[in-house]
Amino acid sequence: MRRKQFRNIVALILLWPLLSGCWMAAAAGAGAYGGYKMKEKGYTMQSPITKEEKRTEKNGK
Repeated sequence: MRRKQFRNIVALILLWPLLSGCWMAAAAGAGAYGGYKMKEKGYTMQSPITKEEKRTEKNGK
């Protein structure tokens, strides 16, 4: 009985990193699907990452 419990615990510890990656991929897919459905209904989305334009400094430094 103890040997079976130990084997199950070791298997769970070894498989945990694989399972956590799957949950992240599933969450990313759900977010993408939600964005797609919002786009279908007419909402527009904008990325928060924007390219900054080159600024000129007034002090001449």
